[in-house]
Amino acid sequence: MDLKQHYNNLYQDSITKYKTDNYEFDKLIDSPTDSRFGITLLIRPHQKIKNKINDFLLNLKKIEPNQYYYPKSDIHITVMSIISCYHGFKLSQIDKNIYIETIHQCLSNIPSFSIQFKGLTASPSCIMVQGFLTDNTLKQIRNNLRTNFKNSDLQHSIDKRYTIQTAHSTIFRLKNKLNNKEKFLDLIEQYQNYEFGTFRVNSLELVFNDWYQRADKVQKLHEFMLKTEPNTLYK
Repeated sequence: MDLKQHYNNLYQDSITKYKTDNYEFDKLIDSPTDSRFGITLLIRPHQKIKNKINDFLLNLKKIEPNQYYYPKSDIHITVMSIISCYHGFKLSQIDKNIYIETIHQCLSNIPSFSIQFKGLTASPSCIMVQGFLTDNTLKQIRNNLRTNFKNSDLQHSIDKRYTIQTAHSTIFRLKNKLNNKEKFLDLIEQYQNYEFGTFRVNSLELVFNDWYQRADKVQKLHEFMLKTEPNTLYK
């Protein structure tokens, strides 16, 4: 997949929908009855990068204050939704240790790798930071997960909704009508190619989570360390 072209196609299609008021609302963000939970393997970007994202979001919030903005604690990249969130799922329904061991096998001898966060893309309801990869390590991890889980009897929903191939991070969701659409779109355009930074992925987290990865609802199950060479610290 040509990630740059894929992100650009998403951006152009979605921005057209924003301009013509054909965007979509996420109606469950503030719902007290939202019981969708699942298990996700994810990456946490470095703090310096999250600070830059937060600076952008603060500026966007001045224009459109009544939307959903991801706090720094919730910003992540999904490596794989092992069990995609669904109503009523509880951690007690599975043996988490078997999942941890299965993922350990998938990550055996996998080296650390880098992700560049540059620019924005969009969907009809979200704004996302574009993630770019310098090698095929993330693809290898995902393929290992697909193979091992599909060859197991473990509950999973890998590739059931869609086949994940990108390294984006969702940072904003629409929950109300845009009141300052022109200024909103102008600021997004200004950040379309903004350099948020490059960071080294030295570990992955397995979490029990709600749909929005909100820190107060996320339970960290395990942290997997990747093979690192000397001087491969976060940038």
